[in-house]
Amino acid sequence: MKIATFNVNGIKTRLPNLLEWLAREQPDVACLQELKALDEGFPAAEIRDAGYHAVWKGQRSWNGVAILSKDEPIVVRRELPGDPSDDHSRWIEAAVNGVHVCCLYLPNGNPQPGPKFDYKLKWFERLIEHTHPLVDSDHPVVIAGDYNVVPTDFDIYNPRSWLKDALLQPETRECYARLLSQGWVDAIRKLHPEEAIFTFWDYFRKHWERNAGLRIDHLLLNRRLAPALKAAGVDTWVRGQPHASDHAPTWVQLDLKKVKAATPPRRGTRPRPAPSARR
Repeated sequence: MKIATFNVNGIKTRLPNLLEWLAREQPDVACLQELKALDEGFPAAEIRDAGYHAVWKGQRSWNGVAILSKDEPIVVRRELPGDPSDDHSRWIEAAVNGVHVCCLYLPNGNPQPGPKFDYKLKWFERLIEHTHPLVDSDHPVVIAGDYNVVPTDFDIYNPRSWLKDALLQPETRECYARLLSQGWVDAIRKLHPEEAIFTFWDYFRKHWERNAGLRIDHLLLNRRLAPALKAAGVDTWVRGQPHASDHAPTWVQLDLKKVKAATPPRRGTRPRPAPSARR
């Protein structure tokens, strides 16, 4: 199974780019962020014609997340728990072919300090709380998306001009480190520990042409799924296409035959529910 994450930066504007990528790379599952469209504006027919089912949660002009899959996804939830007043479309979960897929678009947090950065950190705390039981789930789980976090200085071409950016702040990095410490495996870094890999190049100062990028799109695997990791990479060619998003799709290849077997429940205990049953 190939699972990818792609911040499309406007699904209406980038639909030709998205469809070209789907046709060429054929991911089994694609987690999308920054749809920038209402639910009724999602191009469901075009996605279906490309061979994919889809579940999504849109929002006018900004945010918005979706999960595309060749097998029909079963929605688990469409919001991150912890704040009923939060109306941002940043989270969606679905069960796909036995894998619990979580798609996120974590807040950017700029400018910082300020209310946007405070919201970013509060959202991160909710994420850490929600994912804690998932890392030890009896089901394989992946959390894929745009985390708006540069984990270390190795994950950016040059940190000097970004020192005040919310993506590099110590509080942001500490949250990501605490998330990983639960037991999640950062797939790209696991397989490429000494290679500078980027997933985002902004539109200014010829960052793409100079390969002046950042790694902010991540796929995290829980303990059940991590043994299935075969390959991970970035489809950088997508960033070089006309009218491209400032992100490139990031992906993992999984051998589901190697998914760690679930531990049999002890006598007198009840097994945890399947992802499709959680609400």
